[in-house]
Amino acid sequence: MRRDKLTVPTVNAPPHSVAPAEWGRIFKTLRAAVAKLPQTKAAMFMLADEGFASVFEQVVSAIISVRTTEEVTLPASRRLLTAAKTPATVAELGPTGIAKLIAPCTFAEGKARDIHAIAVAARDQHGGKLPCDVNVLDAFRGVGPKVANLAIAASPDCGEPAGIPVDIHVHRVANRWAVIATTTPEKTQFALQDILPRKYWAEINMLLVPFGKFICTGVSPKCSQCPLNYWCMKVGVTTHR
Repeated sequence: MRRDKLTVPTVNAPPHSVAPAEWGRIFKTLRAAVAKLPQTKAAMFMLADEGFASVFEQVVSAIISVRTTEEVTLPASRRLLTAAKTPATVAELGPTGIAKLIAPCTFAEGKARDIHAIAVAARDQHGGKLPCDVNVLDAFRGVGPKVANLAIAASPDCGEPAGIPVDIHVHRVANRWAVIATTTPEKTQFALQDILPRKYWAEINMLLVPFGKFICTGVSPKCSQCPLNYWCMKVGVTTHR
């Protein structure tokens, strides 16, 4: 049986173009690789699978996750959203009650104030829930484009996201592949949206977070274990395993 191969880019011409059919092979390869990892999904998608799936719950969890490891984010989000699942019940906790539940995440008190303000706004201005609207979400303190797009991408209440949720893993891996050449996650979002078929916009974050955490690591990536090793340009990689 013939095995389709990815087109190997030329060394001196990043970023290189990727045909739509080639994206399909890349994502098929990524799915198979991630399925073998200890953690097969990014934290927000794991929480959605556990039932914390509304846009409000996803926004809250995404705020908790900022500059916080997933090992801290997941239990903190579960504690808060198990104690108070809706905007109304979260608002009743007040900033102090929220901070106690989400500690020891980084900047717990500041995040608690932002979460409380969003809960009050959702209760009083949006009929008790947050809409699948990037502009509405992005207007809240503590919610930037990454958080807004990630919440919409992970929530089954919404359709396809309006933008790609880009964190440090998506930014690093996409640039390492050389499909784009950008300097910040914000620039990566728009660069990827120009080349990536929309049907993969939510999935790229879901897959590249565990892929970047366990295989395509920031320092000394595990290239010998990577099924995309022969295709990846390894931009910026000085040592690898």
